[in-house]
Amino acid sequence: MGKLKTIAKDTAIYGLSSIVGRFLNYLLVPLYTAQLSAASGGYGVITNMYAYVALILVILTFGMETTYFRFTNKSHTDSEVVYSTTLISVGSISALFAALVLIFITPISQVMGYGDHPEYVWVMALTVAIDAFLCIPFAHLRQEKKAIKFAALKLLNIVVSILLNVIYFAWMDGKDVGYAFYINLVCTVMLALCLITEYTGFRWVFDRQLLRSMLSYSWPILVLGIAGILNQTADKMLFPYIYKDGDMLEQLGIYGACSKIAMIMAMITQAFRFAYEPIVFSGVKDKGQREMYEQAMKYFIIFTLLAFLMVVGYIDILKYIVRNPDYWVGLKVVPVVMAAEIMMGIYFNLSFWYKLIDKTIWGAWFSGIGCVVLLAVNFLFVPKYGFMACAWGGVAGYGVAMVTSYIVGQKYYPLNYPLKEIAYYTIFAVVAFVVMMLLREHLPMWLSIVCNTGFIVLFVGMIIKKDLIKIKKYA
Repeated sequence: MGKLKTIAKDTAIYGLSSIVGRFLNYLLVPLYTAQLSAASGGYGVITNMYAYVALILVILTFGMETTYFRFTNKSHTDSEVVYSTTLISVGSISALFAALVLIFITPISQVMGYGDHPEYVWVMALTVAIDAFLCIPFAHLRQEKKAIKFAALKLLNIVVSILLNVIYFAWMDGKDVGYAFYINLVCTVMLALCLITEYTGFRWVFDRQLLRSMLSYSWPILVLGIAGILNQTADKMLFPYIYKDGDMLEQLGIYGACSKIAMIMAMITQAFRFAYEPIVFSGVKDKGQREMYEQAMKYFIIFTLLAFLMVVGYIDILKYIVRNPDYWVGLKVVPVVMAAEIMMGIYFNLSFWYKLIDKTIWGAWFSGIGCVVLLAVNFLFVPKYGFMACAWGGVAGYGVAMVTSYIVGQKYYPLNYPLKEIAYYTIFAVVAFVVMMLLREHLPMWLSIVCNTGFIVLFVGMIIKKDLIKIKKYA
C-alpha cells in the first residue's frame, strides 16, 4: 500500500501545478470580465471557442496517452519504440488537421458563426494541433516520474500567459478578444521549445504493426474521450444553436465565467489522474493492488467533498474572481457544476477495470450513454431554462455513466469499495450544503460564512477522527 503514498506525493506535485496554475488562470477571469462586459458577449466567444478546443484536443490525441501507458508497461514491447510511434502518429494527425483548417478556413469559420473573424478559428486550430502533439511528451514525463519538470513547465506556460494577457488587457487597455487566442498560440510554441529534449536524443522508429495493436486498444478510449469531453463542453458548443434569445452570448459568457469558480474540482481530478494513471498500469500484477483501488476511491471522494464544501461555504468571497457583478447572476450554477465534476472523478476511478482487462469498449458505451443523456437534457430544457439546464445536464450525464460503470464493473472486475464509509461522508456533505444555502439566504454574509466555516471544520474533524490513522497506515 506504499503506492498510496506515491499517489499522494505525485498528486500534490501535479496538483500544485494544476491548482496554482488554475488559480493564476483565474486572474484572467476578472481581467476578461472587467474588459469584456457581459452584454458585449466577448467572454461568451472565449467560452465557446475553448469548448471546441477541448473536443478537438481529445480527437487529435485519439486515446494515445492512456494507450502509451498501457503498451510501454507490457513486457514484450520496447518502450522507446512505443514512445516514438506514438509521437509520430499523433504529430501526423495534428499536422493534417491544422493544414485542413487553413485550407478551408472560410467555410469552417462561417459554420461556427465567426465568418467576420476567421482569425479566431485558424489561430486556435494551430494552437490545439501543437497542444495535441505535446500531450505525448507530457505523458512521457509522467511515465518517467518526472513530476517536478512536468509541473514546472505547466506553471511556466501559465505565468507567461498571465503576463501577456495583463500587458494587453490591463496595461494597454485592450478589448479585442482575439488577442486572448494569439497569446495562447505564443505560449504553446514556447512550451514546444521547452520540451525539445523530450523528442530528441532517441531513435525515431515507426512500427506499423505496433500502431495497429495500439489503435485497437485506443479507439474505444477515443470514443470514451469524445463522449466524456462532450459531457463537459457540448452545452457550451450547442448553446448558440439551442438558446434563441438575443442575449445568447451574454448568457453563455455568464455561464462560462461562473463555471470557472467550480473548476477547483476539475483541478483535483486532473491532478489525481496525472499521478494515479501511470501507477495503476505499472503495478497491474502487484499484490494488494485491488485494495489500493478501493482506498484510493474513498479518499478521492472524501477530499473532493471537502473541496465542494469549501467552495460553497466561501462562495460570497470567491465570487470576486468574477470581477463584474453583472455576471454574478450565474453563481447558482457553481454547486451543480461541482457535483458533476465529482461524478466525473468517480467515473474516472471506476474506469480502470475495463482498461486493465483490455475491454475499453465498455468505456465507450458508458460515456456514450452519458453523453446521450446530457444532450437530451440540453435540447429539451435549455430553450426554457437557459444555462441552468446545461449545468444539470452534466450531472445527469456523468451520473448515468458513473452508475452504469459501477454496476457492470462489479460483474467483470469486482472491488469491495467501502460504501458505508463513503455514504457517511457524502450524507454529511449533502446536509451541510443544504444548511449552508439556507443560511446564505437568511443571515448576513459574515455570519453565514462563520457558520459555514464551522461545518467545514466539523467535516475535517470527522476525517481526522475516522480516517487519519488509516491514511497513515496506507501511506
